[in-house]
Amino acid sequence: QVVLVSGHLDSWDVGQGAMDDGGGAFISWEALSLIKDLGLRPKRTLRLVLWTAEEQGGIGAEQYYQLHKENISNFDIVMESDEGTFRPSGLGFTGNAEARDIVKEIMTLLQPINVTHVYDNADGTDIDYWMRDGVPGASLRDDLSKYFWFHHSQGDTMTVQDPNQMNLCAAVWTVVSYVIADMEEMLPR
Repeated sequence: QVVLVSGHLDSWDVGQGAMDDGGGAFISWEALSLIKDLGLRPKRTLRLVLWTAEEQGGIGAEQYYQLHKENISNFDIVMESDEGTFRPSGLGFTGNAEARDIVKEIMTLLQPINVTHVYDNADGTDIDYWMRDGVPGASLRDDLSKYFWFHHSQGDTMTVQDPNQMNLCAAVWTVVSYVIADMEEMLPR
């Protein structure tokens, strides 16, 4: 069984893609790195996917889906961060009411950093195939007030990234992915 965390690496032609979506790729990598460094071993596999060609029509996501859809019942949740890595506020979630209640309970663990909200509907080009087929999905929600200052522009460089805000995003990704991967049962569908 698999808990998938992800971001994509394709930058727009005029920028470096540090925020869109290098930040999402980085926090996904960091989540798994933190879990390993803490010596935690969840019941399910945590899988990192660094998508390619999202801007060119989601080619990487479609290929991955085609290669793995026969095992779709083993995918517990698919998570994608693609809205920058500014100060997080919670998760967008797509899934049934019972799964939503479980995710809301998990998010209470993040009260110390004030990131507890569960919004309707996960967003993510790379995880849409899975969610359409009933796999629960989650997307990081954060402060978008500056996102379009840099989105698809020459300004999308590493100087946009705030290490403290990225650490908070990585903390959200780490807690949610680990707890879901270590639960007794998969999220209900």
